[in-house]
Formats: sequence, C-alpha cells, structure tokens
Amino acid sequence: MKPIAQLILSEPGGPETTVLTLNRPEKRNALCIGLLEQLVAAVAAAEADPAQRILLLRGAGPAFCAGLDLAEAADAARGRRSAELVAQSLLALSGSRLVSVAVVHGAAVAGGAGLMTACDMVVAAADARIGYPEPRRGLVAGLVMTFLRRQVRERDAREILLTGEIFTAARALEIGLVNRVAPTREAAFAEAARLADAVRQGGPQAVSRTKALLAELWHRPAKADLDSALKAHMEARNSGEAAEGIAAYREKRQPKWAPVPPPQRLA
Repeated sequence: MKPIAQLILSEPGGPETTVLTLNRPEKRNALCIGLLEQLVAAVAAAEADPAQRILLLRGAGPAFCAGLDLAEAADAARGRRSAELVAQSLLALSGSRLVSVAVVHGAAVAGGAGLMTACDMVVAAADARIGYPEPRRGLVAGLVMTFLRRQVRERDAREILLTGEIFTAARALEIGLVNRVAPTREAAFAEAARLADAVRQGGPQAVSRTKALLAELWHRPAKADLDSALKAHMEARNSGEAAEGIAAYREKRQPKWAPVPPPQRLA
C-alpha cells in the first residue's frame, strides 16, 4: 500500500482497477480539506491512466465516511473551501470516464452518503447506516441532494432529507439507493470486485460512452445542479442556525432552535 496522507491509493484491485481508501479512521473518515483535495487528485490521476477503467472507493476503520469535518465547517475561513471541494469530489466521481463503485460499511452519512451516491454503483455491508442528518445540524443537504434525487422516488427523497433519520442498508436497497447488500465488509468488497469484473467484459469505449450518454440524457447536467446546490448550502452553512446546530452536535446536546419568522406579506 502506498500512503498518501489521508487517502490510500492501493495497487490495482484487479485488472484495470484502482482502489481508493479514505484514511482518517480516527475521525471516521470525516471529509476535511486535505482528504478532499487528495481524493480529487487521485480520481484525476486514475482517469488519466489509460490502463485504468474501474475505481473502487472504500473507507478505512469502522466507517465508510461520517460526513463533513464539522470543525472545519464551523470555521468561516475554511468553510467555503471545504464546500467547494465536496462539490468537486462529487463531480469528479460522477463525471469520470471510470466506472466507480462505492464499498460502504458502518456510517455513510451526510457528505459520506454524497460520495456514495456520486458513484455509479454501491455495494453496502449489512452493518451500513446511511442518512442525511444535515437539517439536524442546521444545514441543507444541497450538494448531496443533486445525486440522491436522481436515484430514489420523490416521496423517499422527501422522507430522507426532511427527517434526517439514519436508515439501514436493507432500507437503502429497498428504495434503490444501493445496488447490493452483502453480509460483511469483506463480502461487500468481493461483490464490488465481481461487479468490476462484469464491467470489464464490455468494450472500454462502449462503457465510457454509455456512462457519458447517461449523463447527457439527464434533463440537467450535474454541474448545473451542483452550482445551485452550493449556493443554497453556503447560505445555510453561514446562518446562525447552522452555528447552533453544529455547536450542539459537538457538545452532544439538543440544539435550541429559534422559531422561523413569519413571511412578510405585501400590502
């Protein structure tokens, strides 16, 4: 294994396959600026290598990814940069010619669930717990919503995003958010490798063109959605409600929400 600070780039996980491992296990692979920068660079490097066709994304330690590093999110000087890098990471995974498979275990929440949904396919271990708890932190799951809404029914999307509840891998499979559920973390990686092998049976150009056409046929490009979502996300992140929500989470207490002021009516 070749360590790259907060990301591990392994030797190919099979023919034409690159494995990227999020490597902040002590922080449950929370997405800090350094990790996101390395992730974007590693995806670009794999894509630039004509020998590579598949990318497997997984997490070290007890979780796939617990979302944003909230210490950075609460820092006004670094908040904008971290949000931009989340958007870049999602776009890098979704827009790459490489076929990407997320291998999920433990927590895959908020930005971590976003990385999962930006991949072409997802294999989850039975212990995976997935969710978008941003409203409980005073935040808006704008960036990750870009891909979630493409993958589940509207009713399910509303339930997931408005309640912020964490749900099981079995529930994620039921609503179409993951492709496969395996009994263990090791079995999930083996199933992801099997999917990668199935992809490799197709012609390289045919597969990459199929992925590009899928993106083109969507009525709005992901980049346009991410630009709109980034604006909404930053407005929420810079709010007093987000400051209270993040503080409450870090202090392990219930947030003290202020009531929403009534809308102004025109005379």
